[in-house]
Amino acid sequence: MSISHQTVLNYANSVALMIQPFVDQFPYELSGSFCGDETYIRVKGRWHYLFFMFDTVKKVVLSYRVSPHRDALSAIRAIDDVLRKLPSIPDDLSFVVDGNPIYLLAQHFFAQHGIPFDVRQVIGLTNEDPVSEEFRALKQIIERFNRTFKGNYRPTHGFGAEEGSVSFVTLFVAYFNFLRPHGALEGRVPVVIPELADLPHMPARWTKLIAMAQDFLQQEAA
Repeated sequence: MSISHQTVLNYANSVALMIQPFVDQFPYELSGSFCGDETYIRVKGRWHYLFFMFDTVKKVVLSYRVSPHRDALSAIRAIDDVLRKLPSIPDDLSFVVDGNPIYLLAQHFFAQHGIPFDVRQVIGLTNEDPVSEEFRALKQIIERFNRTFKGNYRPTHGFGAEEGSVSFVTLFVAYFNFLRPHGALEGRVPVVIPELADLPHMPARWTKLIAMAQDFLQQEAA
């Protein structure tokens, strides 16, 4: 039996749509050490920006927004994804990011709404200032993550529709957070779910994760 390319795409889009609420609303145990960065993906022949927010200790992806613009609104949405996952806003909350001023604008936006935090900007490739010197190691963590993502993204040669790009990123984040063993965690996955841990192989774990996401949607709708 042959399966068409479009059938595979339709299935991937459907699974991504179903699994996204599970990924976004999972009760992650977070470290409080967060960094953010942008990378690029091609959609309809044009470069789009992919905003990642990452827990540098737990190795969990907390935001993964695709946007045609590298602007303050995208930075605000990415940071808001992290804030929504925190049980409370810590007094020492900070984000390590690059030198793009959009993150300072996002910081100002949240401060106006009573949510203060620090932005630690790592500038350039060399440590020309004390902040860059102190926090470059954290920035390099998310840069390594970006390289991991690009290694998985590159064979796609881009996407013909925004839906496909969002689906790909969503499924990658689900895989990274719940299924992919991480070297810095001594071979453990970032988020250990007991129902997945004892399954014999990756297809079985994917199947179980999809079933858990479906159960989550049904519980939310009840």
